[in-house]
Amino acid sequence: MLVDRAWRIVAWSARPRLKWAALLLWIIITVVVSPLASRLADAQKNDAAAFLPAGAESTRVLTAQRLLPGGDAVPAIVVFARDPELTSADRATVEALGHELQRFSVIPIGGPIPSPRGNALLLSISLAQRSDIVDFTHDVKEIRRIVRTAAPSGLQTGLAGPAGLLTDSYDVFSGVDTTLLFVTGGVVAVILLIVYRSPFLWLAPLLSVAIADQVATALTYLAARYGELTVNGQSAGILRVLVFGAGTDYALLLIARYREELTRHESAHEAMGVAIRRAGPAVVASAATVIVGLLCLLLGDLNSDRGLGPVGAIGIAAALVTIMTLLPAVLVACGRRLFWPFIPGYGTGAVEEPGFWSRAGARIAARPRRVWIAATLVLTGLAFATVHLNTNLRGDQGFTGPVDSVVGQELAQRSFPAGATAPAYIIANASAAADVLATIRGNPAVTAAEENGRGANLVQFIAILSPPPDTKASFDAVKQLRDAVHAIPGADGLVGGTTAVNLDVRTASVRDQRVVIPVVLSVLAVILGLLLRAVVTPLLLIATVVLSFLAALGASALAYDWLFGFAGADPSLPLLGFIFLVALGIDYNIFLMIRVREEAERIGPEPGVRHGLAVTGGVITSAGVVLAATFSVLFILPLVQLAEVGFLVAFGVLLDTLVVRSILVPALALDIGPKIWWPSRLATLPPDRPGTAGAGSATDHQQRRGPGRALGHTEHAVTTPRDAASAITDVPRSRRDSAANIRESP
Repeated sequence: MLVDRAWRIVAWSARPRLKWAALLLWIIITVVVSPLASRLADAQKNDAAAFLPAGAESTRVLTAQRLLPGGDAVPAIVVFARDPELTSADRATVEALGHELQRFSVIPIGGPIPSPRGNALLLSISLAQRSDIVDFTHDVKEIRRIVRTAAPSGLQTGLAGPAGLLTDSYDVFSGVDTTLLFVTGGVVAVILLIVYRSPFLWLAPLLSVAIADQVATALTYLAARYGELTVNGQSAGILRVLVFGAGTDYALLLIARYREELTRHESAHEAMGVAIRRAGPAVVASAATVIVGLLCLLLGDLNSDRGLGPVGAIGIAAALVTIMTLLPAVLVACGRRLFWPFIPGYGTGAVEEPGFWSRAGARIAARPRRVWIAATLVLTGLAFATVHLNTNLRGDQGFTGPVDSVVGQELAQRSFPAGATAPAYIIANASAAADVLATIRGNPAVTAAEENGRGANLVQFIAILSPPPDTKASFDAVKQLRDAVHAIPGADGLVGGTTAVNLDVRTASVRDQRVVIPVVLSVLAVILGLLLRAVVTPLLLIATVVLSFLAALGASALAYDWLFGFAGADPSLPLLGFIFLVALGIDYNIFLMIRVREEAERIGPEPGVRHGLAVTGGVITSAGVVLAATFSVLFILPLVQLAEVGFLVAFGVLLDTLVVRSILVPALALDIGPKIWWPSRLATLPPDRPGTAGAGSATDHQQRRGPGRALGHTEHAVTTPRDAASAITDVPRSRRDSAANIRESP
């Protein structure tokens, strides 16, 4: 009774008078949050240094550099090249540019530095960090404009280095917010039109998730601007597709149940109240599971991982609250006519014929062991392809198209040592300067080194490495340098720079995987155990979604290489993919197994599996398609990292929805039998014997039937993906809304 009363309170926005108050409240909320949501790009931190853990050596170098004159500046490397050699006019132009560009540098410009072959010159400009990223990128773009305008015909130019990469990354992310919003909204709109076959109904969930997106984006901006939350372009992009995908899933579940309740309640308000009480617990349990899984990222060392957890949790929470309060108010305000032309009529029956998911369940039940073994072998084969995954994607390989910073780096590497655009910075106590410099120059991977500044009893050296940035050879060189300077007595030497930063990011990423993944699995197992009141089932579901994740990762590794031609994957990809696929995979299994348990109590464990699959198959498939489609939108972004995340999650969600939840889990449940519910009382039941009256009692049965139904009457309802299929619980549907997939009602 207490639980039922609690859900009646939750359903406040569906009441006759309060629905208008709910709509007014959400209009006010939308007006307030929209200006804040548009400013999220200004609060993003897209440089690698912002992701570092506080204890990383690169972080300590950045802290120490603030004590030196111009030590916290961001290097911009301007390259000039002409084959076979530079002309006197080229050299004069570069000399003049060195003087003109000095106003952008906080210390004297380095260079012009000639290449060994005399075909290139290099200028090193130290740009001051700005509190506003827009001002910083404006300086970089102005330097590019001045250089291109002054360069004689035939002289190739490029601006590389950390300043160039940061500017290009910002440009990529700052221009996609609007595009991502409209493309994601368009994808969801098309799918909803197909699902509902109504010219009006799709607008209600789309409007709700669009407002949820604005709320989530505004809250994330506030947390980033005034709190400790780290937000980058990746987490901001994922936030948008997560809100649209998850929000639409929740809307599908709620609307499907509401539509069915309209056939047994004359009042739309009463129908919505019942729909919220019936579908709400499954939706809330699903959202809570994803939120808890995302928040486990707070255990990570990387600020990017720690930031993504709360960002995603904010998005899921915003989607949940919006769908459970705004959407019901919109639906009851519009009434039944919103479903035109397939308006569910009060007291109408439903078509009686077998449906797709009923037939699928029957075929699985005929040979469950063969089915789950075959499915497991297929998934295991794909999982073995993870050995093909290369997580050594370099910074210059992270864009899907050409950008100026990468062009400049390639131009410099043709004439200078490969590490010229990403020098290492070594900081030590000034008293040990001579020993430190000698040690640096004695490293075989260092092609040149010199003192770069002093202050606060510290000295800084700049070293050019021979290997290209972000390669294994360059990482090994940094490790060797660190070991060497650490061994100098009294030096307290530290090695930083772009390559060192990326090395520390990779190290922390591997550590985060080892720590976060076991915690997520443990937490989800506990949540599932509490929800399903069993031990065997949660462990089984965890095992299936882990296998599904590994299969998706293996298939994605092959696709990245053979289909898309990506140079590699970002080291954070396995952890991000795991968080989303395991949390969301468990999500769909929650929808399935909660219903299977309910049916097992009503009609017995074995029939309960088949009936549970039949009544949840359509709506879960629709939800999976929506989520996969929204994550695939990340592929439009010109960044390899986000494109890879989008493909992995989209493919994995479809694999989990169509294979794991639809085939593998039901087959395992049928083969294991009632013991799958151990240690609950269901484990002791015969396969085909009901548990208690419970959900199938006469009173409950009478309450869940439409008017005029006789006790004991068996009826069927539509469960196709085209009309959002069935809900988590079964109810009859209008005869006007006929389709192919049929299920039984108690």
